[in-house]
Amino acid sequence: MRSTIRPMDLGQAAERELLVRLTDAYAHDPMGGGEGLSAYALAHLADAVAAHPGLFAFVAEQDGEPVGHALCITGFSSFYAAPNCNLHDLSVLPKARGQGLGRQLLQVVEAEARQRRLCKVVLEVRPDNATGQALYLSEGFELSGLCGQAYLMMEKPLV
Repeated sequence: MRSTIRPMDLGQAAERELLVRLTDAYAHDPMGGGEGLSAYALAHLADAVAAHPGLFAFVAEQDGEPVGHALCITGFSSFYAAPNCNLHDLSVLPKARGQGLGRQLLQVVEAEARQRRLCKVVLEVRPDNATGQALYLSEGFELSGLCGQAYLMMEKPLV
């Protein structure tokens, strides 16, 4: 089986629709919430991706079939005084897991972030996602924090 990681051309409607399908597959997985994307997200994600500046993405393929993806958002770190990379989604379909595609996606994201001169890659991981945490730790990620205190992620939905 031949595996490749390639950049997604988010300027192309077909690529954005592929991103929606892969994101929905991830959202159906227990680590993505297990419910899939909402009807609203399914209907609007492709257009929202097209309209949002600073997004970049990669797709993992096996023999030309999409089996995973990474969606990144360029952000900003005030403490580094520089733009950063938020690795927002990283997924590999169950049938393709255990073959190193997640690691390859992480490495490609890091290489792209370095090329763009971004100061760091940040990501979120569920506390019960031991597989993901092990992968991230093995690739040099650490818990985010200051003065020995880990950050907690918080949110306030506005829609």
